[in-house]
Parts: sequence; structure tokens; C-alpha cells
Amino acid sequence: MNINQNSTAEPKLFMVLLGSKAESRNVEQHDFFFGVGHSLAELVPALQAFWPEAGKSLHIDGWREVTAVDGFRVEVYRKQETDILSEYRLFFINLGGYTAGRLEEQHYTLLSVCRDKAEATQLAKRAAFFRSASIGGMKGANAHIDEKYGIDVDEVYRIEDIWRQNEDQHYGIRLIEADGLEVDQIHLGYFRLDKL
Repeated sequence: MNINQNSTAEPKLFMVLLGSKAESRNVEQHDFFFGVGHSLAELVPALQAFWPEAGKSLHIDGWREVTAVDGFRVEVYRKQETDILSEYRLFFINLGGYTAGRLEEQHYTLLSVCRDKAEATQLAKRAAFFRSASIGGMKGANAHIDEKYGIDVDEVYRIEDIWRQNEDQHYGIRLIEADGLEVDQIHLGYFRLDKL
């Protein structure tokens, strides 16, 4: 898929792995951005606003157009006052853990469709990473959930916490159970924002 391509008239949810080697940092830093647009290139101003201190070093290390998660088709829609909310929500979970002999924390991220934060947390604890990224007998070296965010309207999680969009846009996420969904394509590499 061409990242500049407007593949449909309908906006899509994008999950973007941002990188920056900002001044005074010894290693590249990373963060995830979630936004709605017709193309990745359309999101460049929002990406820059999300991480302004990164300056010209801001780039994309990977991205995904989120269309399928856990047997649910993911659709973006314009909210109406009469919308009926699904019992399910889309969650982003960032797990952190350790490996003996390595002076670094490893991370594993996942998107999950669950009813609430408690269910998403329990699902994350069943991930292979959660079981393998702990060092027995070392205080504080167990795997843990670094961040738990809901990517939809929820009483606990506000969409504004991670879903960046223009103020005049009022989108929601519709989750529809479906069989035979294709797995979302993950695009990895170094993508300069001025080349999108």
C-alpha cells in the first residue's frame, strides 16, 4: 500500500511507531501514536504536534492501518448522538520485561478487543512475553504492564489520552465480529516525515 494513497473515502485508524534521536539523548526513543486519517501522510501535522520536542529527528519506524483485531473488523465512523455503543472496546497494551544479563527493558505491544480494562489486563498476562520476560529471584524484575489505554470512548479511558485528531472530528470505533479477516500488514523501516 502506498502511504500517500487515499485508498478509500472512509477514514482509517492508524497505529504508528514513532522514533526520535532528539538532542541530549544517547539512544533513539520511541512512542506509539494513534490517529484517524485517509492516509499516513495526512497525519504528519498531528505526528509533529504529538512529539514537538523531537524536532527534525522525528520519523516513523513502523505503522499499521488497524482493520482487524481478535476476530473483529475495526471501522472508524463519524459519531452521532444516537449511537449504540458495543460492549467491546479496543485496547492498546504495552508490556515491559527483562532478560537476565541484558541491561535493557524489552517491550511487547498488542491491540486487544475486550469488554473492559480488567479483561484486557488478564488477557495480557496470558501472553507468552509476560511469562518469559521475568527474572526469578530478582526484586522488581518481573514482567509488568507499563501502560493500558482504551482506544475508544470509555468511562475509565478518554479517547483524547492517545487518539489524536482535529478538534472538529468526532470519530468512534466500531468493532464487528467477522470470520476470515486478513491480518493487518505491518510496515517496518525508516520513514522520513518529509518524504511521505
